[in-house]
Amino acid sequence: MCELLGMSANTPTDIVFSFTGLMQRSGVTGPHRDGWGISFYEGKGIRDFRDPNPAFTSEIAQLVQQYPIKSETVISHIRQANVGQVCLENTHPFTRELWGRYWTFAHNGQLKEIRSKPLKHYFPVGTTDSEYAFCWLMDQVRERFPKPPSRTETLWRFIRTLCDELRTMGVYNMLLSNGRDLGCYCSTKLCWITRRAPFTRASLKDADVTVDFHQETTPDDVVTVIATMPLTDNEEWHIMETGEIQIFRKGEALVL
Repeated sequence: MCELLGMSANTPTDIVFSFTGLMQRSGVTGPHRDGWGISFYEGKGIRDFRDPNPAFTSEIAQLVQQYPIKSETVISHIRQANVGQVCLENTHPFTRELWGRYWTFAHNGQLKEIRSKPLKHYFPVGTTDSEYAFCWLMDQVRERFPKPPSRTETLWRFIRTLCDELRTMGVYNMLLSNGRDLGCYCSTKLCWITRRAPFTRASLKDADVTVDFHQETTPDDVVTVIATMPLTDNEEWHIMETGEIQIFRKGEALVL
């Protein structure tokens, strides 16, 4: 299985600490050696890095780890290939445009017979079931809402029904964002933590790294991190249930 990492914050924030922990799982403490990717939203644009090589040995990943890019919304993924060869076009996250915004998607799991679902507007470049599922999901949203719905909750409730349908085809843990909201859907494994004042120290499970967030933040900062499995060993993470969806905007959970 692949692993996911996401972040939603109320101020541009770097994800170096969490990404450092995730990197270890791509060849050191985990078997996810078949590529990695990360997308940072900046305004209406995306700063995107992907590499079909293991993150732990990737010089591009080392650049991301050493260069603290700040963003309010981030999606990252490390791959353990099941469907589709190891190559750049099969490396998550995937991106498509809708309503003049970039939508970014990453998936953990396998979806049997996903290609039985017809596509109309969006088509995969690679050969993964994940990218095909993303194209189908975006097709359905575009057909249902030719223009953005007036209420965000209406959109995400519809997306949840699509996620429920995809989950019937296999394992479907996913992260999806339009740069403003970050949607997280759990099929088997997904968890999250929101950090806010008073900030404390956090220690990674997969590397000998500790950060004192009190020294790195302001009292007004709110940062939520989403991961397949907890990245730290001294904090309490919220474990999501099967079929649960969480939507975060500027670090805070929205109520659907």
